[in-house]
Amino acid sequence: MNKYFPGISRIEYRPDAGPEDTLVYRHYNPHETVHGRTMEEWLKFSVCYFNTFRYCGSDDHYGERAHQRTWDDGSRSLDNYKRRMMAAFEFFYKLNIKYYSVSDRDMAPEGDSYDETNRYLDEMVTLACDLQRQTGMRPLYYSADLFSHPRYMNGAGANPDAHVFAYACAQVKRAMDAAKRLDAENFVFFNPRDGYQSVLQRQFFRDMSHMAQLYRMAVQYKEKIGFRGQLLIQPKPADPRRQQYEADAMATMYMLRHFNLDKQYKLYIKPAFSRIMGRTYEHDVYMAAAFNMLGCVDASDSFPEFSGTSDICAQDMRDATFIMKCVLEQGGLQQGGFSLGGRVRRESVEPRDLFHGHILAMDTFARALRNAARMISDGFFARSLQQRYTTYKSGYGERVEQSSMSFEECEDYVRKCGEPQPQSTRWEHFENMFNYYVYPPRQ
Repeated sequence: MNKYFPGISRIEYRPDAGPEDTLVYRHYNPHETVHGRTMEEWLKFSVCYFNTFRYCGSDDHYGERAHQRTWDDGSRSLDNYKRRMMAAFEFFYKLNIKYYSVSDRDMAPEGDSYDETNRYLDEMVTLACDLQRQTGMRPLYYSADLFSHPRYMNGAGANPDAHVFAYACAQVKRAMDAAKRLDAENFVFFNPRDGYQSVLQRQFFRDMSHMAQLYRMAVQYKEKIGFRGQLLIQPKPADPRRQQYEADAMATMYMLRHFNLDKQYKLYIKPAFSRIMGRTYEHDVYMAAAFNMLGCVDASDSFPEFSGTSDICAQDMRDATFIMKCVLEQGGLQQGGFSLGGRVRRESVEPRDLFHGHILAMDTFARALRNAARMISDGFFARSLQQRYTTYKSGYGERVEQSSMSFEECEDYVRKCGEPQPQSTRWEHFENMFNYYVYPPRQ
C-alpha cells in the first residue's frame, strides 16, 4: 500500500492545520459525534472510481490525456486494469475511507466476445474481493456501464433494437452478480444515452415502457440471488443526448410510479445536474426527499457559468449546508452515502492532486454537516417555518390537510372571511438566519 503514492501517509484529522497543510482533514473527523451519529455514519464517503482513475486529463474536443500515471499505460489490457485497481485501493486506504463506487467497465475491459468479457470481469471482481478483505473497503454502489460501448449509442433500455436491449439486460445481470460478490450497498442505473435527439425518431412511451421492463427484471433478479443492496437511478438532464427521459428527480419518480416501481427504487441525485438545468444546486435533493426517494448524493459540483458537466470537487459551503440540512431532516441516507464524484482538472497532473481534491470535498461536507446539525438543534428554522403554515393547524386549514374539502366549501369560506391579507415571505430573514450558521460570528 505504498507503491503508487509514495511519500503520502494515511490522511488524518488535524483541526489546527495551517493553510498550506492540504494533506490533512481540518473538518472531517470520522469518529466525531454530530446530531447523534458519527460523521462517518452520516456521510459514508465513497471515491468515484471512474472520475478518479478512469479520467486521465483529456478534453473531449481540445486535447489528449494530460495525466501520465505510473499505474496506467493507457491500454485496455487486463494487466493495466489490475495495476489501476491496485493503485485505486492504495488511494482508498490512504484517504482513510471505507467505500468506493464503481461500474463493471471501470473494473474490467470488454473482451472479443460476451463470454470473454465476463471472464475478465470475474477475474477482476476476484481481485477486488481480495483487496477488500485486506483494506476493509467495499462499494457504496456498483453499476453496469450501459453507455460507453458503441452498441449503446442509441441507448440501452430504451434502444429501438431489441437485440441491444437484450445485451443490456444480460450485462445488468452479470453486474448484479458482481455487486453481490463485492457486498455493494447499492446498485445504480445511470442511463445518459436513453433519450432522443429528435421527436421524429422515437416513440416516447414505448421507450420508457422498455426501460421499466429492465428495471422490473432487475428487481426480480435481485430477489432471486438475494442481493440486499438498494436499487438506485441517477437522473441526468442532457449530454450526450439532446434530451434524456430521466431528466430530473420528478420525471424519474413519475416514471417509476407510473410503472409501479417506486417502492423498489430510490434516486441517486447529482446536485450539479440541477444547476445545469438552471435550478438551484439543492433542488432535486429536496424534491427526492419530499417523496421519500432520496437514496444517495453525489458530492461534486459544476461551474455555474458553464452549462455542462464540469465535475469539480465540492467546495461551496452554502450549497453543501443546504444538502446536509435535508439529509439530517430525513434521518440520513440509510444504505446510501456521498459519492465523491469530482475530478481534478486537466492541468492538475501530480498524483497528490487527487488527494487534495477529495480532501477539499470531504472537508466541505463535514463542515456543512456541523452547520446543519446546529441549525436543526437550535430549532429557529423549524419555528419560523411552522409560523408560515400556522393557518393549516386548525379549522379550515386542517381540513385541507386532511383532503376533506370541496370547491363549494372553499367558496363559502371566502364569502365568510373575505379577502386574505398579504403575508410577507420574510425571505431576507430566512437567508440571514442561514448565513448565521454557514458563516458563524467570531467568538
